[in-house]
Amino acid sequence: MFWTKRVVIGDGERGLVYQNRQFVRVLASGVYRMFDPLKRIDVAVHNIASAEYSGRDVDALIARLGERLDETFVLADIGADEVGLVSKNGKLEGVLAPGSRTLYWRGLVKVEVQRVSLAEDLEIDAYVTRRLRQLGVLAKVAVTADVPVESAGLVFVDGKLARTLSPGAYAFWNFQKNVSAEVIELRVQSVEVSGQELLTRDKVSLRVNLAASMRVTDPVAARTKVAKFGDHLYRELQYGLRKAISAKTLDELLGDKASLDADIFAYVRGQVGAFGVEVLGVGVKDVILPGEMKDILNGVVQAEKAAQANVIRRREEANATRSLLNTARLIEESPVLMRLKELEALEKVTEKIDKLTVFGGLDGVLKQLVTLK
Repeated sequence: MFWTKRVVIGDGERGLVYQNRQFVRVLASGVYRMFDPLKRIDVAVHNIASAEYSGRDVDALIARLGERLDETFVLADIGADEVGLVSKNGKLEGVLAPGSRTLYWRGLVKVEVQRVSLAEDLEIDAYVTRRLRQLGVLAKVAVTADVPVESAGLVFVDGKLARTLSPGAYAFWNFQKNVSAEVIELRVQSVEVSGQELLTRDKVSLRVNLAASMRVTDPVAARTKVAKFGDHLYRELQYGLRKAISAKTLDELLGDKASLDADIFAYVRGQVGAFGVEVLGVGVKDVILPGEMKDILNGVVQAEKAAQANVIRRREEANATRSLLNTARLIEESPVLMRLKELEALEKVTEKIDKLTVFGGLDGVLKQLVTLK
């Protein structure tokens, strides 16, 4: 008939009937005929496979349905200090922010809403964290912190230190409060201080490279008592190096670098110990002199070595002369020794003679060439 309206609702659908733009009732699946001579009735058909109600009249539906709301919808009314975890058919599928109000259709999809209080603890359960990461929404609703071995994590809530984290994976709700997490490495680290232009006590300009090793012993103090503990340690190494260099002459620096390392180490360790940082060692890597100073030092070294060589040569000459004098005295006192020396001289002479003619036998040679007095 012309005054009736035929409405068909499928198995996976629900219909909302409005008369004069006011909600009247809910239509389940089926075929309906409505008397509407003035065409004042509208039927909005919704697909309930997506579960979440997409209309804009959530509050109006809640008010009009009243106690009958649970027959058609699942109401998720999340408090101001709560987070809602929405599960569909037993699987976590989404997160509702604090203060949100959402309707879900009953029927094809089983919807459950779990309320989690933010006042008690901001940390998210490990299963919820894994599921939210799979859904790709974890970064939108939470702050994550992956703390490796030999490290410590610090969690700050509204600028205040809330807790310290041991190695592991963590996530914290980021609703209503400003949550941040930092990872502090506890392993031994190296610090390089390069190219420092300094003056010694005797006004010699030089450039020094320094290396140090350190580790964080108290992550809370290292993070809260100083803005950046790495920069602070670097500056203290610079100050300690400048103080130690200015207190020594160039000869003292080049002659005893170990004492220089010890002076810098003692100064720096006392300055950074209160900030949760332990200095394990300090060492001067290179002492670089200007070109003119290098030439002067090379000349000094050459002169010293030449003087040492001259002293050694004179000493050896004196020892050789003294040995000849002792030999001469022995020869003077012993004719037999003189005879042996003469024979040695004869042997050396005959080694250089190519041909020798002997007259009067060997006795004649000895008597003519060598005479024993």
